Amino acid sequence: MTLEKAKHFKKRKSLHIYHFIIGFITISVLFLTTKWSWISSILLSQQIKPSSDDGDMLQLKHIFHHGTGPKNYKLHRRLDITPEYLFKHQDYFTQLTQNLESPEVNINSDNLDQIYQQSDWPEIHHGKNPFDIELPFKKNPGETIRLKERNTPQFIESYLDYARDVRGDAHILNRINLEWIHDEIKVPNVTDRDTVVTLATISSNAYVRYPKSDDEKKKSDWIDLGDWDPNRENSDINFGWDDIGLRGHVFVSRDNKTVVIGIKGTSGAGLPGGGSDETGGNDKTNDNLLFSCCCARISYMWTTVCDCYEKTYTCNQDCLERELRKEDKYYQAILEIYRNVTDLYPPESTDIWVTGHSLGGALASLLGRTFGLPAVAFEAPGEMLATRRLHLPAPPGIPKYMENIWHFGNTADPIYMGVCNGASSTCNLAGYAMETSCHTGLQCVYDVVTDKGWSVNLLNHRIHTVIDDIILTYNETAPCVQQPPCRDCFNWRFVAHDDDEKDEPKLPNPLRSSTLKTSSTTTSKSIFKSTSQSSLQSTSKTEASPTSSSVPSHEEPPKKCLERTWYGWCSKWGYDDDDDDEK
Repeated sequence: MTLEKAKHFKKRKSLHIYHFIIGFITISVLFLTTKWSWISSILLSQQIKPSSDDGDMLQLKHIFHHGTGPKNYKLHRRLDITPEYLFKHQDYFTQLTQNLESPEVNINSDNLDQIYQQSDWPEIHHGKNPFDIELPFKKNPGETIRLKERNTPQFIESYLDYARDVRGDAHILNRINLEWIHDEIKVPNVTDRDTVVTLATISSNAYVRYPKSDDEKKKSDWIDLGDWDPNRENSDINFGWDDIGLRGHVFVSRDNKTVVIGIKGTSGAGLPGGGSDETGGNDKTNDNLLFSCCCARISYMWTTVCDCYEKTYTCNQDCLERELRKEDKYYQAILEIYRNVTDLYPPESTDIWVTGHSLGGALASLLGRTFGLPAVAFEAPGEMLATRRLHLPAPPGIPKYMENIWHFGNTADPIYMGVCNGASSTCNLAGYAMETSCHTGLQCVYDVVTDKGWSVNLLNHRIHTVIDDIILTYNETAPCVQQPPCRDCFNWRFVAHDDDEKDEPKLPNPLRSSTLKTSSTTTSKSIFKSTSQSSLQSTSKTEASPTSSSVPSHEEPPKKCLERTWYGWCSKWGYDDDDDDEK
């Protein structure tokens, strides 16, 4: 080998070694980079938890009971579901969980009361304690338009009273100048099947019986929120279950930023132990008041739930509206339950949702509409008629998607579809006048009649059937769409008899007599002491007409209302410049 070839060979060898080293270094760097990225992702996944927007868990924290009926409507209690409470009643919960796994007996599908008395806890949760179960959910960003003063004490109630007194006359109500605000809120992800199942489970949970014992009358776990005194000699700790009342089961997320109120539906649809000792009688009264055309007057054989029926297909509208707003009825009860929930969880910093099944779903929808809360109802009867009779506030022109009210139902449920009516219907035979079919918000309907060949049957109204046999058997949740134009009770005539004051509230009336200056002003200040007067002043002070004043005396001309509160009461009487010129 010549010297030149030796040098060339040595040079090539050095070049190969150099390329090998460079390649080795490059591969090593790539490997270490990839490896570290993989290791970092594992470490990061262990440290970072999903945000509340992506998912969280809900757990039962409180049960609220509000009394209803002529005697108990002022009673209100709260039960906190703490670890100490769960430990104290662990034997009861063990027995309860075992009972929930009992096989369902054969029942008559034509007997609505018997259906209401069966276990309704979903099969997917068999073996789980309803009092400490954790339920997953997801929420989405949303938006709504709602009243700015909705959480001011007595604001909503006073507005509804005034709206009822003027019969919902838009011309008069527009003078109030209600202040609406656009809010960015969090709403339940109704396209996520697990979230829908969770809300349906909370609706079912509202039927669950809580532990009770007669020997604990002096040491009840309940907290008094009203006129109930646990230390009174004849006090009954079973109030709210054995006695008439409405329940709300409150679930709270781990971060305390989301609260879901599950409102109990018609009793009997709950868990073992339901039946004659439940609140079914009062539930039926409110069912018949909310969902019938006129006090559940089907025929001469019926006992009506109010005295508003006048003659064949003729009903007193003013009477109906007063009945719905009575303190001993369910609508007023859910308003007070909501107020007590917001005492614990301020609505300014908490996402509050409402849900319920059947009657509970309709009440959830009414509550959601009243305060601008997201509401998800399951198999609820049509509540649009009750919404209008209550004159619930709604911003003008709000699109359906911003109402944030969703009604889940199925085409084989005669109550949801509004076909369980008529003299020969099962509902009628059981004493229920379910005559409405129109819903507010969006309808999310599973067409099981077409998809599964089901027949219309009352058994398909049960919440556990909805969860186990419908929602969980579909790959996706039902699409939510607007209901076509709908009208309830089209063949009824609704009348009023105070024609002399059809455009104004009943006396004492601030639009009529200057002699009412003192009383109306005093009432105004006492009711709305905490309300922002700047946002509620009416612009109608110059709209008073001569016909709305009392006959002027010979001594002085009649005074004019110079300022009014938002609901129409005159807060200042006197003469303006024009009156002085006329004098």
